[in-house]
Amino acid sequence: MTLYTQVDSNIRKTWFLITVFLILIIALGWVFSYIFESPLILYVAVIISIIWSFSSYWYSDKIVLSLTKSRPIKKEDNPELYRIVENLSITAGLPIPQIYIIDDVSPNAFATGRDAKHGVVCVTQGLLDKLEKSELEGVIAHELSHIGNRDILLCSVVVVLVGMVALLSDWLIRSLFWGRRNRDSKGSLGLIMLVVGIAAAILAPLVATLLKLAISRKREFLADASGVLLTRYPEGLAKALEKISQDPNPLQVASNATSHLFISNPFRKKAISKLWMTHPPIEERVKALRQMSI
Repeated sequence: MTLYTQVDSNIRKTWFLITVFLILIIALGWVFSYIFESPLILYVAVIISIIWSFSSYWYSDKIVLSLTKSRPIKKEDNPELYRIVENLSITAGLPIPQIYIIDDVSPNAFATGRDAKHGVVCVTQGLLDKLEKSELEGVIAHELSHIGNRDILLCSVVVVLVGMVALLSDWLIRSLFWGRRNRDSKGSLGLIMLVVGIAAAILAPLVATLLKLAISRKREFLADASGVLLTRYPEGLAKALEKISQDPNPLQVASNATSHLFISNPFRKKAISKLWMTHPPIEERVKALRQMSI
């Protein structure tokens, strides 16, 4: 997959995911409107799903930055970091993104924004403290590649929509146990719909999570390769990934909703299987990078 096909693919995936989540939330609303004999629930579900989906497109970056407690910095706050971002942005032919910092000792980074004109690169203080300049350049080039590839829109939208489905499902399950319900008025059909409703509320967050994990992990390999094209130094990013993955400090502000955004797993724990991994194994990424320098 080339850079240009990746951009087109990510735009299509973004709208596909928004459509899937719209259908998922409306389906939940329909099931529970039947159970509670209230068409209002369906109408509310439709309105919420539409508003939330479009909000995820326009405001996902602001939501992500708020969730990660990131703060903006100016050129005078860290001239060296700003110069690295500025030089690599010019090399990549991208507008200079906003720069944010997370006050955390764990080294990590991510990019967000709906397009290149609204791009954001965010790094932790730990990353600035623990990486050498060439390694930091490798990480920044990787994140700028995510901006150029339009990965940032796809990943940021997923954060918002997955969280929406989880909250809605939790509310619906609680309403079954503590709200008013008329199970017996429709006999066996009502009981069947009640069971369907419970199953839907439990399975919806799982489906949403699987959709998040289904985002191609090739985007990380492609961002690694694209980043190397900017720095011309694969070893810089390879060493950075090793340092980040070997650091024992978990990132305190990370959550299941935002973990896939970061350059490396922020939780410092191994996944049970590759099915549940948000990132390709660091060993595979480092191996691929070092093969580029041969």
